[in-house]
Amino acid sequence: MIDGSPAAALGEALAHSPLGTALRESVWLYPTVETIHIVGFALLFGSIVVVDLRLLGLRRNVALGPLMSFVLPITLLSLLLVVPTGLLLFAAHANDLVGNRAFVIKMGLLFFAAINALMFHAGPYRAEIEAPPGHRSRGSTRLFAALSIALWISILVAGRWIAYV
Repeated sequence: MIDGSPAAALGEALAHSPLGTALRESVWLYPTVETIHIVGFALLFGSIVVVDLRLLGLRRNVALGPLMSFVLPITLLSLLLVVPTGLLLFAAHANDLVGNRAFVIKMGLLFFAAINALMFHAGPYRAEIEAPPGHRSRGSTRLFAALSIALWISILVAGRWIAYV
């Protein structure tokens, strides 16, 4: 923990709040929230990686527009599962997590993954979804996709390491 810092004070307050206490003390609440978080993350990771692999050239015969129309709602739904459950998991152990190196790395990686996604959607996204099947993605698009996969795998690893750091 980062003693005396505002982050440490916030962590202590959250962990000792009625919500943080309930999550830690309930036999079923924390494991249920964690399970929903993991299911949501599996959907999020899977939906993103399917698109990234297509952008990298796998199954170029599949048009990206229809693929995105199918996958994007899954990605958004998974965010509706992952974000609130992640906040609840944080509230239960905020005092420990604010100083946990793996947690801090995971949060940083999430920030960079979001920036990568925003840059892709602000840049080459439109041209890519309008391209016909068989189209080879531009180099910048392939870079966004490769970086996305690397970031999301790193997020998964950092998240798993939180319990061991």
